[in-house]
Amino acid sequence: MSSRYFTPPRPRLFGHRGFPARFPENTLPSFAAALAAGLPYLELDVWASRDGHVVVHHDETLYRMCGKWRRIRNLNWAEIKSCDTGRGFRDRDGRRPFLGQGIAVPSLEEVFEACPEAFINIEIKQTDPPIEALVVETVRRWRREETVLLASAHDRVIKRLRALCGAIPTGFSRGEIAAFLDWVKRGCRSGYAPPGAALQVPVSHHGTPIVFPESVVAAHAVGIEIHVWTINDPSEMRRLLTMGVDGLMSDDAALLVATARESVSPFGGGGIP
Repeated sequence: MSSRYFTPPRPRLFGHRGFPARFPENTLPSFAAALAAGLPYLELDVWASRDGHVVVHHDETLYRMCGKWRRIRNLNWAEIKSCDTGRGFRDRDGRRPFLGQGIAVPSLEEVFEACPEAFINIEIKQTDPPIEALVVETVRRWRREETVLLASAHDRVIKRLRALCGAIPTGFSRGEIAAFLDWVKRGCRSGYAPPGAALQVPVSHHGTPIVFPESVVAAHAVGIEIHVWTINDPSEMRRLLTMGVDGLMSDDAALLVATARESVSPFGGGGIP
């Protein structure tokens, strides 16, 4: 793994959609807060507008965050940008402190501009029409090939993506994760070639364990990392770090930083500085 994305010391700590425990997810304030809390990595999701902008948003529609029951791919960038993303955030008391504060859905370009030093995990959500070429072109135009990892859960998206992205590292699709687990289950026989650079996975899926000591050892044996999402409990963070996972994604940037600092890291250094 020669990309600069993998050069910072482990464990890799990711702001999952920024810092959504305290700010509207996948927005510039959320990303800025995660970086300010001490996280080197951001995780975000992308779609594309009808007029060809890479849009940073988790859901297919704008309903949950902006109250607009419209698909992103059917809207122009100007229509998306006019929506209030602060509407979708509620604090613990159920209030909407960011409503009407001018927080908008960002583009990937805006994130690159606002977060020049961040390492960014880009999850491609859209399957049709394909947007892989648009995402890769945006990454290259901003010269971020060495500071991003491109990911998608969809097998067809990953297949199309790898034909375009060259040396830019990629994650694993659902089918590739299943194939890795099957290889582990069969005793890690010779002949397995990992298709991506990092398994970015939950601890389990529908009752099937994914992250366990044997899977971590197996991943490291073939040179791939395991990044686990979405971990918001400090005891679970500590358990996974002790197990030897390479990265954690959390909604609570401050909690993740504090827990990693106090944890004993298997890579030396006791977490992060």
